[in-house]
Amino acid sequence: MPGFGARLRDAISRRGPLCLGIDPHPELLQAWNLPLSPDGLAAFCDICVQAYADVAVVKPQVAFFEAYGAAGYAVLERTIAALREAGVLVLADAKRGDIGSTMAAYAAAWAGDSPLATDAVTASPYLGFGSLTPLLDSAAAHGRGVFVLAATSNPEGATVQRAQTDGRTVAQSIVDQAAAVNRALRPEPGCVGVVIGATVSEAPDVSALDGPVLVPGIGTQGGQAEALRGLGGAAPGQLLPAVSRDVLRAGPDVGALRAAGERMRDALAYLAG
Repeated sequence: MPGFGARLRDAISRRGPLCLGIDPHPELLQAWNLPLSPDGLAAFCDICVQAYADVAVVKPQVAFFEAYGAAGYAVLERTIAALREAGVLVLADAKRGDIGSTMAAYAAAWAGDSPLATDAVTASPYLGFGSLTPLLDSAAAHGRGVFVLAATSNPEGATVQRAQTDGRTVAQSIVDQAAAVNRALRPEPGCVGVVIGATVSEAPDVSALDGPVLVPGIGTQGGQAEALRGLGGAAPGQLLPAVSRDVLRAGPDVGALRAAGERMRDALAYLAG
C-alpha cells in the first residue's frame, strides 16, 4: 500500500483540497434534534458518513467521542471503518503527546494495528519534538501520517509558539524538524505534516517541509477560505484546509450537508494548483 503522503496527494487531486470535520458537539446534536447519548452520537456520525463519502479527508474530533466513554469509542471505531469503506482518508484529531512508553502506547493505538488506527493523526510536540519519535516511527512503518501542531489558531498558543529559540520561533523549529523527518523518508512523499491555523498572522515557512499543511480555523474562528493561497510559502496542493462547524450547521439533512461540503470544496479548489 502506498504511504500516506502519496495517498493524500491522490485524494486531493481527485476530490479536492478539503478536510471536513466530524465534531459531535452537544450544541450540534441538540440542533439536529438528537439525544446527548451514544445513540445520538451514532446517528450524527451516520449522517456525516453519508454526506462526506466523496471528500478527500474527514477528521473526527476524538474528544467528543471520549465524552461518552467506551460507547463513544465504539461509535468512533465504526465511523472510521465506514469512512474507509467509502474511500475517504481518516484523520483522527487526537492531539496526542507524551513521552517514552506512554507515547509508544499512543502510537500503537492511533498509528499501529488497533481498531482506532487511522490514516493519520494529530500530535502535540510541546514535550519536545523528539518525544514524538515512537509515533513517527510507527506511522512510517504502517504507512500512516502525522500532523504535528506548529502554529495553532487559538490566541493562547502564540505565547509559546511565537517565542524565539536559536533565532527562530518555536513554531518554525517544529516545522523544520518535521521537514527533517520527511527528508529522511525520501523518495516517499512526506508523511509528516504540520498544523497552521488559518487565523495565524505570521505563519512559519513551510516551503521546505515536503509535506502537507493542515489549516483549521476557517469560518467560526475567523479564517477566510479565499485568503489562504501561499500561506507560509506553501506550494499548490500543499495546504489542506479543515472545516467543521461551518458545514455541520447545514445538517441534519444529508443532502443539505453534502451540498454545504461541496460549496466549501469549490471555494477552496484554487489551492489545488
